[in-house]
Amino acid sequence: MMGVRRIGFAFAGLCSIALALSACHAPGKPGSDPEVARPEQVLDFAVLYKQNCAACHGESGHQGISVSLANPVYLAVAGKEVLVNATAKGGPGQLMPAFARSNGGTLTDQQIEILADGMLQRWGHPGVLAGQTPPPYAATAKGDPAAGQVAFNVYCARCHHAASAPTASNADTGTKNAGPLTNPSYLALISDQALRTMILAGKPDEGMPDWRSLGPKPLTDQQVTDIVAWLATQRQTATAQPEAAHN
Repeated sequence: MMGVRRIGFAFAGLCSIALALSACHAPGKPGSDPEVARPEQVLDFAVLYKQNCAACHGESGHQGISVSLANPVYLAVAGKEVLVNATAKGGPGQLMPAFARSNGGTLTDQQIEILADGMLQRWGHPGVLAGQTPPPYAATAKGDPAAGQVAFNVYCARCHHAASAPTASNADTGTKNAGPLTNPSYLALISDQALRTMILAGKPDEGMPDWRSLGPKPLTDQQVTDIVAWLATQRQTATAQPEAAHN
């Protein structure tokens, strides 16, 4: 009887030790699985891009609802500093949120650097600008809406005219109508900087050339600024229309 009791005590002791050891690696306990990295430990570009960028910018950096990041011209015009700042801080008044932890996001500074470097390494192409100096990514001067309307008619209207009123150049060349940029719904969703970026970098997925090939000669910094200024006045006009109708 004493032998059976001793065996029982020994078995119970072994079970207690086993349970104690297993508790150190219980499912769901932080650090229980060394193979599962914490969010801040993810340093692989592909994983970071898929988790944070692909939904808006496309799985391969293009054909998303937002700017095409796999556009070499965009990357050359924007540069790493813009990529880092845009990812970290987002865009005021835009749909892109801030991803940096210091701005309420979930990514560390190191992870944002990895994303920016990865985009440049995978999708950038040295020499894509062919020695030409593009206008700066951000406007440096005040735009003239009147001059912008003139420049828009020369460089943009052949594609971005109203469907009911094709331009002569469009009819002659068979250029595809990309729709009017003055659409109120469109202008309500896009910022001045996004308009400028589109003019500078183009939209290769949709056949839109960059600032160098929109007309007989490349657009200047002032012309790009003026076009955006004119489009901004169309946004303000469109926004004011419902209020005028209500009154």
